[in-house]
Amino acid sequence: MSVRFVVTPSSVSDDKEEGNDPTDRHEDQDSAVADRSEVGNGPEVSAPRNAPEKGFHFADHMNEESKLLGDGAGDEDVVFINNEVAKKKHYNDKHLALFEEELDTRPMVSSAINRLANYTNLPQGAREHEAEESLETKKKPTKTPSMGTFMGVYLPCLQNILGVILFLRLAWIVGAAGILESFCMVLLCCCCTMLTAISMSAVATNGVVPAGGAYYMISRALGPEFGGAVGLCFYLGTTFAASMYILGAVEILLSYVVPEAAIFDDMLHNMRLYGTAFLLVMALVVFVGVKYVNKFAMVFLACVILSIISIYVGVIKSAFSPPEFPVCLLGNRVIASSAFTTCAKTMQSANGTVASDLWLRFCDSKLLNSSCDPFFAANNVTEISGIPGLGSNSISENMFNKYKTKGEIIEDMGANVITVKDSHVPDDNSYIYTDITTNFMVLIGIFFPSVTGIMAGSNRSGDLKDAQKSIPTGTIMAIVTTSFIYLSCVILFGACVETVVLLDKLGVAVNGNLVVGTISWPSPWVIVVGSFFSTIGAGLQSLTGAPRLLQAIAKDGIIPFLQVFGHGKVNGEPTWALLLTASITEMGILIASLDMVAPILSMFFLMCYMFVNLACALQTLLRTPNWRPRFKYYHWTLSFLGMILCLTLMFLSSWYYAIVAMVIAGIIYKYIEYRGAEKEWGDGIRGLSLSAARYSLLRLEDGPPHTKNWRPQLLVLLKLHDDLSVKNPRLLTFASQLKAGKGLTIVGSVIEGNIVTNYGEVQAAEQTVRSAMNSEKVKGFYQVLTANDIREGLSNLVQLCGLGVMKPNTVLLGWPYGWRQSPDPRSWKTFIETVRITTAAHNALMVAKNISLFPSNTERLEGTIDIWWIVHDGGLLMLLPFLIRQHKVWKKCQMRIFTVAQMEDNSIQMKKDLVTFLYHLRFEADVEVVEMQDSDISAYTYERTLMMEQRSEMLEKMRLSKAEQQREVQMLKDRFVASRSESVQLEEDEIDMIPSRVHMTWTKEKYLAEMARRKAEELEEETGDLDQGSTSTRPSAKNLHGFGDLLTIQPDHSNVRRMHTAVRLNEVIVSRSHDARLVLLNMPGAPKNSSADENYMEFLEVLTEGLEKVLLVRGGGREVITIYS
Repeated sequence: MSVRFVVTPSSVSDDKEEGNDPTDRHEDQDSAVADRSEVGNGPEVSAPRNAPEKGFHFADHMNEESKLLGDGAGDEDVVFINNEVAKKKHYNDKHLALFEEELDTRPMVSSAINRLANYTNLPQGAREHEAEESLETKKKPTKTPSMGTFMGVYLPCLQNILGVILFLRLAWIVGAAGILESFCMVLLCCCCTMLTAISMSAVATNGVVPAGGAYYMISRALGPEFGGAVGLCFYLGTTFAASMYILGAVEILLSYVVPEAAIFDDMLHNMRLYGTAFLLVMALVVFVGVKYVNKFAMVFLACVILSIISIYVGVIKSAFSPPEFPVCLLGNRVIASSAFTTCAKTMQSANGTVASDLWLRFCDSKLLNSSCDPFFAANNVTEISGIPGLGSNSISENMFNKYKTKGEIIEDMGANVITVKDSHVPDDNSYIYTDITTNFMVLIGIFFPSVTGIMAGSNRSGDLKDAQKSIPTGTIMAIVTTSFIYLSCVILFGACVETVVLLDKLGVAVNGNLVVGTISWPSPWVIVVGSFFSTIGAGLQSLTGAPRLLQAIAKDGIIPFLQVFGHGKVNGEPTWALLLTASITEMGILIASLDMVAPILSMFFLMCYMFVNLACALQTLLRTPNWRPRFKYYHWTLSFLGMILCLTLMFLSSWYYAIVAMVIAGIIYKYIEYRGAEKEWGDGIRGLSLSAARYSLLRLEDGPPHTKNWRPQLLVLLKLHDDLSVKNPRLLTFASQLKAGKGLTIVGSVIEGNIVTNYGEVQAAEQTVRSAMNSEKVKGFYQVLTANDIREGLSNLVQLCGLGVMKPNTVLLGWPYGWRQSPDPRSWKTFIETVRITTAAHNALMVAKNISLFPSNTERLEGTIDIWWIVHDGGLLMLLPFLIRQHKVWKKCQMRIFTVAQMEDNSIQMKKDLVTFLYHLRFEADVEVVEMQDSDISAYTYERTLMMEQRSEMLEKMRLSKAEQQREVQMLKDRFVASRSESVQLEEDEIDMIPSRVHMTWTKEKYLAEMARRKAEELEEETGDLDQGSTSTRPSAKNLHGFGDLLTIQPDHSNVRRMHTAVRLNEVIVSRSHDARLVLLNMPGAPKNSSADENYMEFLEVLTEGLEKVLLVRGGGREVITIYS
């Protein structure tokens, strides 16, 4: 019987009829892939349409895997938002039977391809908010984005780029810098934005860009740290842009529309008062609903376009009919229009020649023979045309710069003047003064905000029908258009307007008219009204965009303290973010100077543009597989040039603002790195780190590190309980204290089993180890292996952990507690096997005994760290205390070094040599040489050895149960206690066989003899068992007879010597280091004969008895310290 899956698809039209439009992102996402039914050889029978579905649930699958494949940031992780799979489709078993098991865990291509192709992110802008605010109306299905290049990108970019600087400051910049420098300044800024737009186009067309604009692109390209830092800088720039636009609107209102509305004599106070009032009204409009802002956006843009058209028409008209805007000069000094009604010293009346109101400003009285200002008396009053038009020679006069210092009188350099030394200024209202010191750097900082706004198209990516086509085309077209407007205006302003009028920032010389307005046709009011509404519209756009940018950053969760700003009203409006934005905007308004606010936002925008260029250059150079932008007209050199240009402009405009902006970004970066949430967005910085790591590893492959560069690269072997909890967390604590964040640390653990069946357990164990590492502040990596045998897994860890030369050279593990009482000898045998493996791999070894007593990271110890240097291990024994003392836990502890001298050694000379050696090593430690006197083997040593061997022989020969083993061990202990008080006299021949010197060595002869003896005993035991024909595990008469022999055997002389060494060393160490905070001593090597493993454990136990915290150290066979620099 064949098995066939019958799945009937429902067409798109059917879905729509049922209300399941596949483009609706709000539909139910729990539909299954298919209904399965079994059929025989007869006709196919499909399952009922309403039957329970057992297929793959696409939504559940994507919700789980999107966290691994996506960005980990809310909805944008789920790549397949429209993830309802077709209800039924027909498949033949010959096509899909091979993939029957796959259908339970993976989506079919036929069901997934439609969702991949028709993916759209949540639309941004008015439609989204209008739909959310209209809760009382019936919710309509979300429309597919349909905006094209012109309406969706080109016009919004024009509206954001053209604005307050064009109308209020560009003419003044031309007058101060001249046509040449102004042209270069504008060209430099436009090139910066053009290069940035090219890089932005490449990044924006490299896949779907959800709502978020520049922040989304930078954060996903450079990582959360850079993204958060630059995103906040971009937010601050947008916020201060709102301050600049509001100050511009207030300046237009009080200077050109209703000057009598000024309340204070000081213009700065008026700016603060009216700016705050404007901010409150505009913030209220944004709070009520962003839909009103978007509805009037086109009106504000129309005002800008009409104003620019009027400028060009006025310039053309000035060629044959210049407007009448006379300027009054006293000598070469410009006189404020408010200081006179007649530009003359005297005027004719019915009574003859009388003094004018200008005369009264410079003379004592209206009498013609009165005392006047020497400069007024020496120079004539003349009147010139402020707008001579295109036909004049103004272009040659305005070609070069005329920078001035603050408070300097504006003068016509081409006018006739008689210089008078004793001239004095009669009052502040007669002449026109510069209010700011000008130079190229100051002016470029003020002008640059006029070319920002190129991100408007990318910010609306959710509203575009084809974002990957519209964003590059519309943005570059807008930059070309605005660049042409700015560059042409520079030339036209210089060709049409007199120099002194261009230098007059507020138009005081031309009856208080806006300088650009004097050129326009048909009336200056066209520019005044158009510029006022354009600044209001730009301010509203900034107050609308900045809170949403902050909300996007807060919702990403990368900056913990900003999470409160991710919340808002029920409809999603960022209320708290708007409140913070209004507060920061008010700070900019309190500065009360457009010229002071403009450089601030220039810094933040330039930093944002710099990192957009960096993102493109980095992705291009790394050649990541996912870097496949549809926009092809980019190159990494252009991006790099744009980045350098942005950085140059930052320091050109204001070096101190640049440093402050970079410090703010650096602080945010480090904060996100330290406290922020971890995000894996496949960013370029991670790719750069991988490339740098690969390059460094390949360079380090030439050979082993020099002794000066050697440091312990730890492999911490961690044991887990049955519930996967960490058995010895203090082992990680000690590792963090030893490493202090330096070098390589790998925490490894082995789970017994198979990777196929234990994969879930491995994942849980890795999570447990990772949590333990984080809690103990261990910076490093973790690795959990599965192996059929624990020893095999540990061997694999020691051999395979690491990459290239970045492999562990030191193994840290804990002492196997309760090994004597353990019924299963595998625990301590695994420990000894690990010692052998580590030694064979030429790695250093550290064994921490009583690890639970080691200090935590919150403790502060005082006392001594004692080093017992018995054999030379390459200097590791002395290097470790030095590294430990770098940590704050051990910082106040002092080092003491003990070494052992034999009878024939010169202990005094040894101490001098050791002190000299430590001096050359730059180690500060107290030195003591301990003399080990030759002595007879004590009764305690003999009995301890005897008990050890009897226990080993007994447990090996007698296959006892756990309870019986405990009874026999207790019997031996009782016998040992009873006989310890008696003196044991060795026979003379045995004494002759014991050497006078004690060495911790295992000879080859003893090894062969021991092996032969073991084999003979095993053969005898097997023969006895065969004779009895019994398979019982209980002790036989033969075994009982053998147990009687155990009580009368003599201990092995080699074991006696080793036990004697352990006992004597322990007595000496305990007598001097019983109160030490940590004792480090050489660890003897494991025996080559595995039958002596238990004796080896006993020797180590005796060696460390009576010591609280012990670290047994065994070198890796190479020098790790040097006296040379």
